[in-house]
Amino acid sequence: MKKILFVCLGNICRSAAAEAVMKSVVNKIGRDKDFFIDSAGIISVHKGEPADNRMRKHAARRGYAVTSISRPVNYSDFEQFDIIVGMDNTNIDDLKDKAPSVEAQKKIYKMTDFCERSQYDYVPDPYYGGQDGFELVLDILEDACDGLLKKIDVL
Repeated sequence: MKKILFVCLGNICRSAAAEAVMKSVVNKIGRDKDFFIDSAGIISVHKGEPADNRMRKHAARRGYAVTSISRPVNYSDFEQFDIIVGMDNTNIDDLKDKAPSVEAQKKIYKMTDFCERSQYDYVPDPYYGGQDGFELVLDILEDACDGLLKKIDVL
C-alpha cells in the first residue's frame, strides 16, 4: 500500500482538495485499496476545522467530496507516509525543515512536478483570491494527481 500525504499552509484549501482529487483518481480505476491518502498543514491555526467552504463548493461541482479535517504535519507523518507532496516552494522548505532525517527529506515532492499539461511552478493559494483561483487550483490538482498516479510505482 502506498501512503501519500498532501501538504499546504493551513490544510483547508489546496492539500484538502488534493486529497479528495487523488482519492477520486484511484477510486475510478479501482485501486482505492492500494492507497492511504491524507492531507495536513504546515501550521495548526485551522486544526479541527473542515476545508474552506468555497473549496468544498468548487470541488463538489466537479464531483469531489472534500471531507478532510485540518491537522498540522507531525513527526510521525515522516515515518508513516511514503510520499509527502507540498503545494509550493515555501511548503517544500518548511517540510524539509520539519523532516527528522535526510532519508525523510527524500519523501518530499512538489505537486506541480507531477503535472503533464499545466505550466505552473506551484499550486497558488486561492484563500484570499476570487472564485477563479479555486478553479485554477482544481485544474492543476487534477493534472498533477493524474501524473502522480503514473509515476507512483517509481517513487
